[in-house]
Amino acid sequence: MGTYEKHTFYFILIRRKKNNYRRPQAPVIPAARINHQITASQVRLIGPAGENLGVVTKEEALRQAEAAGLDLVEVGAKADPPVAKIISFDKYRYQQGKQARKQKQTQKGGELRHMRITPRAASNDLERKLRQVVDFLKDGDKVEIQLFLKGREKANRDFAKGKLQAFVEKISVPYAVMTPIKFVGRGFTVQVVGKK
Repeated sequence: MGTYEKHTFYFILIRRKKNNYRRPQAPVIPAARINHQITASQVRLIGPAGENLGVVTKEEALRQAEAAGLDLVEVGAKADPPVAKIISFDKYRYQQGKQARKQKQTQKGGELRHMRITPRAASNDLERKLRQVVDFLKDGDKVEIQLFLKGREKANRDFAKGKLQAFVEKISVPYAVMTPIKFVGRGFTVQVVGKK
């Protein structure tokens, strides 16, 4: 391999590393069996309006779904007998996706945000950071406030702990302390969450 090919090869490797990212994934919707994919001989049938039609054979359920112009979708595969619903498959997939997005949003509300302060920070800087903490708590996020100590500041832990306590007490929205103030590595930390 000549020098040109060698350099080109390394350039391609570097380029691949830089462009190696993942696209955000859509919520995963569990695959459901429809119509003739259903393997059970009998199913507990739910009608198009949500009414329970009882336990029927798969062929009878398929006939009723075809008469209604809809699909037969297995919604409860683990039940005995499996639960199948007469519904448009597209509508079923839309409902499942909507439910998955809603679940993801409720889980996202508990995101942990970090706020770093120092004991020598000016009052206007602390006020700005305090406003950010209040915004995070209003959004429903958890906030970890870190007081970062450098060099000789580590010798005066009582002053630093008091500074962090004063900062936490200035939070204007109702909050609860998840973990009390503790010394960790290079300073003090405390986690707070907004009360609802």
